[in-house]
Amino acid sequence: MVSSDYERRIAARFAVFDQDGNGYIDRADFGVAAKSLLAEFGTAARSDKGQALYAGAEAFWQGMAGIADRDGDQRITREEFVDGAVKRLRDNPDRFAEIARPFLHAALSVADTDDDGSATVDDTARVLRVLGAGEDAARAVAAALDTDGDGVVAEADIVPAFARYFTVTE
Repeated sequence: MVSSDYERRIAARFAVFDQDGNGYIDRADFGVAAKSLLAEFGTAARSDKGQALYAGAEAFWQGMAGIADRDGDQRITREEFVDGAVKRLRDNPDRFAEIARPFLHAALSVADTDDDGSATVDDTARVLRVLGAGEDAARAVAAALDTDGDGVVAEADIVPAFARYFTVTE
């Protein structure tokens, strides 16, 4: 049985996805996140990076909807999100990571201002702030993602950490 503390923690993550604060997650929330990231980094929507980010956002939405939109209305309520995350992803966080990977890959590319395949810790913190993390949390998480202390964060660091954030009980 899943603990109610775990369910409450997962429910709190709902706000990360509900970008417009209307009480449910839908395709538009993923578009808002993509648009906000592009604006933060001064990246054109029609650029290769911009198009990849929007495609990643769409893929992420489709994956989330497939897992959590139980009634098929193209929006995910808080209850559907909790049910989807708790009951379908808890035992397989890698599945969630794979759903998120195209978006995370593209977001990292947007934040990779020197095109070396990784983003600085500071730029990673910017991404996290744009997506709704508070200033202190964004800095702390970005620093923790730099597991080798070289000042950069790579996709191999972000994807599993993202999955753990949403699916691990500790």
